[in-house]
Amino acid sequence: MDTIPLKMVVYLTITALVILLASAAWNNIAPVVDDTDIDRQLEEAALKISSIQHGYAREIFSKGTDGSMCTVELSLPEHVSYVSFGVDPDPDGDGNISNTEWSVEDNTILCGYASGFKTRALISGESVDFRKGARDEDGVWIFHEGAYPNSNTSEGVVIEGPISGKFTFELVFDEGKKTLSHF
Repeated sequence: MDTIPLKMVVYLTITALVILLASAAWNNIAPVVDDTDIDRQLEEAALKISSIQHGYAREIFSKGTDGSMCTVELSLPEHVSYVSFGVDPDPDGDGNISNTEWSVEDNTILCGYASGFKTRALISGESVDFRKGARDEDGVWIFHEGAYPNSNTSEGVVIEGPISGKFTFELVFDEGKKTLSHF
């Protein structure tokens, strides 16, 4: 009576196969689930940014009331290299944002992956012009000229990975409406 019954061996083998197949299936499904979550977060960001475009725009050098603001919360996986607003920092798609001139893409949020692959979320409505913000000596948010030394433009905002946190944008006015980052 010290032998293992044949039925038990068969059941354990079948259980092991089911667990192995479930594990393999999860490894194939996980990237799709990640991508769906990334797309959801980018679409939510586009909606929030679009919602402030018809609000109050503060004069850029005014110390008065803040312009319309929104906060975008992002928590993206490690294989996301950057998220950009209004600019493509890697137009050649090689995964390096410092070796080519950036191209302006108004009304666009781009998500760049380590592989060089990109996804886009479009911001509906009128043209959205993004600028990187910085505080001046009085604590007022103004344009951060020269924020990106490898860029040929002052337009756009880029967040490099790892990307997790809350990112605030404000509507300002300087020869037209601009959406200013507060980070």
